[in-house]
Amino acid sequence: MLNKILKDANTIAIGGHIRPDGDCVGSCIGLYQYIKDNYKDKKADVYLEEFPESFRCLKAAEEIHHEIPDGVNYDLFICLDCGDKERLGFSGHLFDTARRTYCIDHHISNAGFAQEDYIVPDASSTSELVYNLLEEEKVSLDTATALYLGIVHDTGVFQYSCAAPSTFRIAAKLLEKGVDGPKIIQDTFYEKTYAQNQILGRALLESILFMDKTCIASYITKKTMDFYGVGVKDLEGIVSQLRVTKGVEVAIFMYETDTNIYKVSLRSKDQIDVSRIAKYFGGGGHKRAAGLTMAGTYYDVINNLSERIEVQMESLAGRQEKRYI
Repeated sequence: MLNKILKDANTIAIGGHIRPDGDCVGSCIGLYQYIKDNYKDKKADVYLEEFPESFRCLKAAEEIHHEIPDGVNYDLFICLDCGDKERLGFSGHLFDTARRTYCIDHHISNAGFAQEDYIVPDASSTSELVYNLLEEEKVSLDTATALYLGIVHDTGVFQYSCAAPSTFRIAAKLLEKGVDGPKIIQDTFYEKTYAQNQILGRALLESILFMDKTCIASYITKKTMDFYGVGVKDLEGIVSQLRVTKGVEVAIFMYETDTNIYKVSLRSKDQIDVSRIAKYFGGGGHKRAAGLTMAGTYYDVINNLSERIEVQMESLAGRQEKRYI
């Protein structure tokens, strides 16, 4: 399958979404490493924003471009783990100027914005989709390590419902390549700096329960981030920790990017489709994990989100009531 995608392309740019997470970085580096290993006649480059330091354990991490050199154009741009073109950020220019574009993604909100798309909303991760395009015997340890990292992060170490039997089978094949799974999980998913633990503690301490304790929310202001000396990358994982609160169906975490402008992360456990809520406010994502940006005070944002959560909860309650009539 990858042979068909790369056909007639001598130069290839690979890009992912802004504020790249584990799946974005893992899928981009995994695909890049595979092309580098097996297509000596082709030139590939990866363009991503800065990402968490822990991901630099991947061999090719130092080869990623964080800005576009002057005068470069590509035969093919492959965007990974990106639900729409705007989320490509600075690499969107290369998407626009490429002779051909291809998108590999698993966001349910992705309506298909490239010339060709491989979108599977039910997939655990984009890293799993990338693996499906590769020839298993040609996957090196470096490629396998990157894809395993991506799968680990988007499945929450295989605990989320998106982890299907196929996900575990692929993970096993990657481990058979020699991937040190426990080290990847410990060093890139669980391990936190002291400052990260402090900001996590602050977010948990100031969290609130609402809607009859089925929802939990917390936020961090720019002033608080400056006080603890943390950046956006240090906030990863907070919303997932809020999500595991007993009795909670929806978790909300937001941080201030500018005065009264919040980047919002949504997570749900079983019933609420947070991608619908995010899409309503101009964002996107998956059924159980989504995000958006919203203006207003913290309480304005909570009130707006609560209205959309309540719509779904009332609908669910109505369906359950009919079932018992």
